[in-house]
Amino acid sequence: MSQMSNGTAAAVEPMVRIEGLRKSFGDLAVLNDVNLDVMPGEVVTIIGASGSGKSTLLRCINLLETPDAGSVWFQGKDLTSDHVDVNRLREDIGMVFQGFNLFNNMDVLDNCTLAPVTLKKSDKREAERVALGHLESVGLADFAHASVQTLSGGQKQRVAIARALCMSPKIMLFDEPTSALDPEIVGEVLEVMRRLAGEGMTMVVVTHEMAFARTVSDRVVFMDKGVIAEQGDPERMFTAPEHPRTREFLSRYLEG
Repeated sequence: MSQMSNGTAAAVEPMVRIEGLRKSFGDLAVLNDVNLDVMPGEVVTIIGASGSGKSTLLRCINLLETPDAGSVWFQGKDLTSDHVDVNRLREDIGMVFQGFNLFNNMDVLDNCTLAPVTLKKSDKREAERVALGHLESVGLADFAHASVQTLSGGQKQRVAIARALCMSPKIMLFDEPTSALDPEIVGEVLEVMRRLAGEGMTMVVVTHEMAFARTVSDRVVFMDKGVIAEQGDPERMFTAPEHPRTREFLSRYLEG
């Protein structure tokens, strides 16, 4: 139902709508007719085996990968349309990568203020005030003037999250944000992500962290061989998956 009959409340539109998405690299079809909606405030985790298309799907949401066919709608605008200012829309899409992607020749604070100052033309002092607030929220305010190269992997990833937040994004995309980290520091990054989810940030997370997917997600999407094989409520997905491939993938976690 698109609108309440009395007109008092219209249905919320998806923040992201993916329709008929296809992507190949050479002869290898990586995404095959993928459809997915992400609602405002929703936390969607994407799970699946390596090579199932998870990261490619995520990277198509902000056109880091260009789809071969289909559409990606963000806040009602088709990013794949010729007349859309993709760079402008991208400013509202925060991205956290597996490999941090920080600038090693800058300190932590400069990493966080670079984009707001250059892209959003923020005042440097105001950008620094905002950045320090976000560094505080990820537990790294004391490291504002530290060289990035002196940080641990977990600290770098928390800086990367703070940096993305400095652009005041409407949505945060996380591409396996803990897979490059030592096991003992994974928790500090997941804790920051949990808090973001609790604050209502719209998030799409590609992850191998099944406990996070189960406890933090509003919806779990299982990808297999370039398609969404199954999706649904985390508890159902983890206790009673319907698709044989989902059951097979989750079997080691279900046994636990």
